[in-house]
Amino acid sequence: MTKQTALILGASRGLGLALAEEWLGRGWNVIATARGGSDDLTQLAKRFPGSLEMETVDINDEKGVRALHDRLADRQVDVLFVNAGIARAIEQSPATASEGDFFDMMLTNAFSPVRAAELLRDLVPAGGTIAIMTSELGSITNASGGWQLYSSSKAALNMLMKGYAAKNARDGHALLLVAPGWVRTKMGGSDASLSVEESIPLVVDMIEANRGTQGLRYLDRFNKSLPW
Repeated sequence: MTKQTALILGASRGLGLALAEEWLGRGWNVIATARGGSDDLTQLAKRFPGSLEMETVDINDEKGVRALHDRLADRQVDVLFVNAGIARAIEQSPATASEGDFFDMMLTNAFSPVRAAELLRDLVPAGGTIAIMTSELGSITNASGGWQLYSSSKAALNMLMKGYAAKNARDGHALLLVAPGWVRTKMGGSDASLSVEESIPLVVDMIEANRGTQGLRYLDRFNKSLPW
């Protein structure tokens, strides 16, 4: 039986690394990307010899993403998962934050993930899955006022994916915006309510449960549609 393959953009640490480890533990092949070297990925490759490939790419570098596509052009990817995100000026508003911080979050959290999905989508056959990490903070319906600039970047991601889904409706892909919950990572902080172990296995269960279901879905770790 041919092993299935997941391509994870942004897997050097945190949730991306945990996703790679979870799929490897389920017997998948994983292609994991990082902007540079990753000791954690190197150690993971030793634990799963022959199942983990490492690639170097910066998701904000269009030429780099195109080059990644060319290197993988003869491969089939069952799941493409884009995990990219930064959080800056989280307690600030437009009146106090720098334009540079806001621009960087918009680029990394919204524009670049959807661009990467567009550039790499033909690696995923009809019936495969393209998933992008989002956050419940990106819900306009449920906006709480917290992390205002970060929330705006995730809302922009969600809107860009709506447009992507409409434009590419005939691709036959399951398109998933995945909210993993508030997880204790470097970005989420130590006060977050979930451990990585409480989030990621359920996230992978959710992705696998929605494979083959064409169209866009917004899902949290309990496999519920969110009121975006």
